[in-house]
Amino acid sequence: MSRGGYPKQYLNLAGEQSLLQQTVLRLKQIEGAEPPILISHEEQRFLVAEQIRKVGIEAETIVLEPAGRNTAPAVAIAALILAAKDPDALLLVMPSDHVIRHSDVFARLCNEAAQVAATGKLVTFGIKPASPQTGYGYILRGEALGSANAYKVQSFVEKPDLATAERFVGDGRYYWNSGMFMLKASVYLSELRRLNADMLVKAELSLERSLRDGDFTRLNKDAFLACPSDSIDYAVMEKTTEAAVIEAAGLGWSDIGSWDALADIGDKDEQGNTLVGDVLTDRVNGSYIRAEHRMVAAIGLDDVVIVETADAILVAHKDKVQDVKKMVERLNAAKRSESVTHRKVYRPWGSYEGIDSGARFQVKRIIVNPGSQLSLQMHHHRAEHWIVVKGTALVDNGEQHLLLTENQSTYIPLGTTHRLKNPGKIPLELIEVQSGAYLGEDDIVRFEDTYGRVDKPEVVK
Repeated sequence: MSRGGYPKQYLNLAGEQSLLQQTVLRLKQIEGAEPPILISHEEQRFLVAEQIRKVGIEAETIVLEPAGRNTAPAVAIAALILAAKDPDALLLVMPSDHVIRHSDVFARLCNEAAQVAATGKLVTFGIKPASPQTGYGYILRGEALGSANAYKVQSFVEKPDLATAERFVGDGRYYWNSGMFMLKASVYLSELRRLNADMLVKAELSLERSLRDGDFTRLNKDAFLACPSDSIDYAVMEKTTEAAVIEAAGLGWSDIGSWDALADIGDKDEQGNTLVGDVLTDRVNGSYIRAEHRMVAAIGLDDVVIVETADAILVAHKDKVQDVKKMVERLNAAKRSESVTHRKVYRPWGSYEGIDSGARFQVKRIIVNPGSQLSLQMHHHRAEHWIVVKGTALVDNGEQHLLLTENQSTYIPLGTTHRLKNPGKIPLELIEVQSGAYLGEDDIVRFEDTYGRVDKPEVVK
C-alpha cells in the first residue's frame, strides 16, 4: 500500500483519516499551538497541501526539500523559521506517519514537555515499552528533573537483540525512542551550531536563498544538497548535555513499521483477527486481512497477513512480513511500477486510474478537482478520446475551445496541442481512451503548466 510515490503517511491505515491528517489534527487539542510548519519532499507538495486542506488545517508554511537530508536539517529549517519571529518559541517535532490513539493524553504530555523545554532542555518523548521490541532504538533515563515524568537522558541505545530488549523492559528505566521532540528553537540552533556547524550553515543558506511559491517555501537546491545528512538523534541528542526525556505512557503509540504492528493496534474479532474491508473468514485465527477493492475470502489459516489492493496482493506469514522489502527490491530490479505507484495516481489537479490496457490502447478514469486544470500539452505517439461522465469540462483541442458536459466527448489527434480544465464546482470525471504505438507517460511535451512542470519530461500526466 505504501509506494515510492505515495508513502504511508498519506494512507488511511488506522481510521478514516490519513496518518498525516491525524498528526496535524492532534494540534487542535494542544493549548497555544500555532499553525504547523510542514517539511516535505517537493514531489509530494500537492499531496501535503490537499490532505491538510481537507481537514481544515492551514499551515504556517510547507517547506519543500529538493532531496531528503534526514531529520536534523529539517528540524533546523523549522527552528530557523520560528527563531526569526521569536527565538524562545517552542517547537514540537512530530513524524507524520505515526499512530497515537489517545490524543488527550498526548496533549497533556505536550504541556508537561513544554514546561521542561522552556528551561532550555531538548526534550524527547520516551514511550513506555509494552513488549521487548527489537525494531526500536531505546532511551535510558537518568535522574529526575523535578517533574514526575521528566528525566535527564543518560544514554541513547541502538536497536537491541531480543535478549537485550527483554532486559531493557524488565529494568524499567528504558523507553522506546519515539522520534518526537519538544525544544526551544534557539537552544536547538545553538547546540547544532556547536556540534555540527557546517550543517547549520548550509541549512541557513538554503533558507536564505529559498523562494516563496504560493503556500510553499522552496529551499535553495544547491545549498540544501550540500548539507550533511543526519538524524536529530545522531547530530544533536546523543551529544548534547541538555537532553531530557518525558515518560510517555498511555498514548497508544505505534510507528506501524509493519503489518503485524498495525494488527496489534487494530480491533480484533473472537479469533484474534483484524479484518478491514469486505472480508469473509472460516477457521482463520490471529490474522490481519485487508480488502481495499474486492471481497477477500480466507479459509483455514493462522497468523497470516493478506492485503489486497487494486494492482497487487500480499500474502505472508506474520513472522515474515518484514521481508516484504525483499519483494520491493525484486520489483525495482525488474523496473516494475508496483513499488512506485498505485493503479490510481494522484496529481496536483486530481488523479487518474488505469482501467484497462492492451496492445496499442489503454483506458483511464480521470478526475479533475474543481477549478483545476492539466498542462497545455501534446503527444508524439498517441491520440486520445475523452468522454465526460460527470461534471463539466473546458477543453482546448487544437484551434477548438469546447465546453463538454455528461455524455459528450472529443477526439484529440496525435500531435495536437490540448488542455483540460474543470470550470465547475464539483469534481470532473471522464474516461480517456488512448491509442497509438507508444503509450508511456513520458510521451508528453508541456507548453504551459500551472504547477511549474513545463518542459520537464517526467512520468506524470
